[in-house]
Amino acid sequence: MSELKQTTLATDAGAEKDWAAAIAFYDNLKTKIPRPPKPQYAVTIAVSSRTLFNMDAEGKIYEEEGVEQYVAYQEQHETEPLKQGVAFPLVKALMTVNARLRHLYPDSEELFDIVLMTNNHAQVGVRLINSINHYGLTIERFCMTGGKSPIGYLKAYMTNLYLSKDGKKVTEAIEEGIAAATMFTAGNVENQLSDTQLRVAFDGDAVLFSDESEIIAKSKGLDSFFEHEKLFENKPLAQGPLKCFLEALGKLQRKFYAKNERMTCPIRTYLVTARSAASSGARVLKTLRSWGLEIDEALFLAGAPKGPLLQKIRPHIFFDDQMFHIEGAKELGTIAAHVPYGIGQKYDKGKLIEQPAKDTKH
Repeated sequence: MSELKQTTLATDAGAEKDWAAAIAFYDNLKTKIPRPPKPQYAVTIAVSSRTLFNMDAEGKIYEEEGVEQYVAYQEQHETEPLKQGVAFPLVKALMTVNARLRHLYPDSEELFDIVLMTNNHAQVGVRLINSINHYGLTIERFCMTGGKSPIGYLKAYMTNLYLSKDGKKVTEAIEEGIAAATMFTAGNVENQLSDTQLRVAFDGDAVLFSDESEIIAKSKGLDSFFEHEKLFENKPLAQGPLKCFLEALGKLQRKFYAKNERMTCPIRTYLVTARSAASSGARVLKTLRSWGLEIDEALFLAGAPKGPLLQKIRPHIFFDDQMFHIEGAKELGTIAAHVPYGIGQKYDKGKLIEQPAKDTKH
């Protein structure tokens, strides 16, 4: 028995050695194509195929004629590149940041890694690959789940942010503890975006921070909210669903700062909040400080509409938890993403949405 055990251990050790040698061989292969970074070092952005590309026409075929006709159509048109979708400018901006990082740190793997995360069938993959190559996008990792929800794979891909047009999947992701948002097409396509700098704008409460303060504002009114924020000014807010994504952006920003490139950093972050600065702004800024995070621009609007200001910022993506602000941003040409989290989901334009009565029958 002991001899058998020793043989098994020797075999296991040999297999581990062979596996390590295979990994080393693969890692040393020469290629002109930029290699995707290892997931443990990268900032991984998972995008659905319907956010990266405009697949409205294809989606209509799926809804009206079924999956078989949808797949057949995609195969018949696989040499035709898909149209650009709402997340396309963001992905291009991520690639711009990567190019700058590779120039400063040729061997670093702290980069953005873009993963195509889709419930499309593998047969559709050829058209997706052709479209990605047509536009020159650097997307090497795919997850195609053949009609099954891809949410279960997000953690395995070590996802830092998941973007989809499917609000249900986004909610599932947030419930799994993953930063996620539902993207919406902007109404005004003339809003030109920067091609040299990634710009990301965040709402505060229920996005970067928890909704603890917003609950007080909604349930007890603004005066109670202001009193509460003043009382707890030095107590950091709990983190919200996108705090970790801001943290990941900050990690990459600091790589530019270390090379004395703060003023030319290709990542810029914005806090765009309905809070008033004098009445409730200090707690927000002190919370960010306690987390060791910076925000490049903090814009306190004291309840004023966000759309006009976002029109000036021109972010590649703006995150907010309330659809009222999303709609206002969209109308003025801002690419907006809804974060379905917190008490704000129970309100529409400041009014409580009637909840269905609970069935008390047994």
